[in-house]
Amino acid sequence: MTAGTVDLAQEWRAWHAEREDTLREPHGWLSLTGLHWLDGEPRAYQDLPGTWRASEGGAEITATAAHGVSVDGVAVDGTTRVEPVDGKPGVLVAVGDRRVEVIRREEHLALRVRDPEAATRQRFTGVPAFPVDERWVVTGRFEPWDAPRRIDVETVVDGLGFHPTAVGTVRFTVGGEEQELVALGEGSGDELRLHFRDGTSGTSTYGGGRILRLGAADADGSVRIDLNRTINLPCSFTAYATCPLPPAGNVVTVPVEAGEKTPV
Repeated sequence: MTAGTVDLAQEWRAWHAEREDTLREPHGWLSLTGLHWLDGEPRAYQDLPGTWRASEGGAEITATAAHGVSVDGVAVDGTTRVEPVDGKPGVLVAVGDRRVEVIRREEHLALRVRDPEAATRQRFTGVPAFPVDERWVVTGRFEPWDAPRRIDVETVVDGLGFHPTAVGTVRFTVGGEEQELVALGEGSGDELRLHFRDGTSGTSTYGGGRILRLGAADADGSVRIDLNRTINLPCSFTAYATCPLPPAGNVVTVPVEAGEKTPV
């Protein structure tokens, strides 16, 4: 084992520990206990106080001060409106120790209930991963498009779409084969993300693909690709997320036996 391999493994362990700490956060992805799609009728959901309904691109929450519901630290006493942004993290509504995340996906509004006492969080013991191997660290080349493009992808929810921003392609060679993947981001100089499937998808890794965050490319377009840091999407941990699927054609042609495996 070379000194470089030891350093790679040590850095990965520190990174992986931080990743698992993030998952353990009280209102992180492991805390989800429900996903409720709103319509125009005021309704009570699960054991949530008050009523909730969709209204012209936003959501209306009706409760009394005694219900203990608050938005941005302000108690709801009557009807309060929140306006989440499509495809972005939602507006958090406090209900005791829980947080109800009001999300918008296309024209649809939904509630995601985040409870620190969720069984998925309480029984979490870590994310399984492949052994770290330096052969999964390669240099790629980012080729930006003239302008970012809004693309359409499917999600794990039937009939629901997602519209990320794609900024170009990343080319690299792994397993002796050249790969080309659409890169997601917000602008050509920002952090790049690769959302892809490979030969392990649906067997040892999550079938909806995994994500690798690359950081920004260098001035000459080169980018470091460390597939050991490929991570699962939230939907691999919970049934209450609305994860996108990879862009069409984003398939690595060799099994990527690196990064996170399917959670157990």
